[in-house]
Amino acid sequence: MKLFKRRPTVPVVRLSGPIGMATPLRPGVSIASVAGALERAFKAARSNAVAIVINSPGGSPVQSHLVYRRIRDLASERKRRVYVFAEDVVASGGYMIALAGDEIYADASSIVGSIGVISAGFGFNRLIDKIGVERRVHTSGEHKMSLDPFRPEEADDVARLKQIQVDVHENFKAMVRERRGSRLSGDDSTLFEGQIWSGQQAVELGLVDGLGDVRSKMRELFGETVRLKQIAVDRSWFKRRLIGVSDMVEMRPSSHRGMSFGLADDVVSTIEARALWSRFGL
Repeated sequence: MKLFKRRPTVPVVRLSGPIGMATPLRPGVSIASVAGALERAFKAARSNAVAIVINSPGGSPVQSHLVYRRIRDLASERKRRVYVFAEDVVASGGYMIALAGDEIYADASSIVGSIGVISAGFGFNRLIDKIGVERRVHTSGEHKMSLDPFRPEEADDVARLKQIQVDVHENFKAMVRERRGSRLSGDDSTLFEGQIWSGQQAVELGLVDGLGDVRSKMRELFGETVRLKQIAVDRSWFKRRLIGVSDMVEMRPSSHRGMSFGLADDVVSTIEARALWSRFGL
């Protein structure tokens, strides 16, 4: 006779931040940063399900697909059912990752969708002319400077970019149709033109399966005694970056130029990440 009954356990992995945009202060989501946590979650003993909580405005379509693919591969290998929960935002690449869930849930006020592709930037060619700056770039290859922000846009360059966007968008739409299937309602112009919806609207469109949070849903499915086991995403990259910055600060003055460029990259990444969140009022 068993004296103690084992409580059901569900591993929980939290994926938060822009996808493919990592900065020291705001580590983002990429296959490199989340692969370890996903492996540990799906290998956890005494579990036949994995919960994934997502809060992301999107980002790199490649990293989004790689994370999605890893989740599905692990679910198939380990025979685990995957439950995805949307927090504030699950949009664009964030929603692509959410498609890895066998079931998707959201808060009524979550922002869901943005099934489209975007490329944004700035044009500085008039500015450098105005302030009298001469830019010197030497290339081998006719199109190596396509869409360079310091040159006027060329129609052919824009057309090539748009064709790439069409290809990525078609892949995204195919994933939605494959994973959501008959649960979808609404025509393509409603679902696939980049619109965003509240969690409640997303339920009505079939983009998510219902409203709920991870704790309540797991209790409903596995009982009041279910244990949610948080699986931390590996932040060793973050630690290495901090150590690297510390080392550079101690370098002699002639070496500070490298540190300046590294910090500049971090500033740009942070601005890009901030712009992604701000599209959704966050």
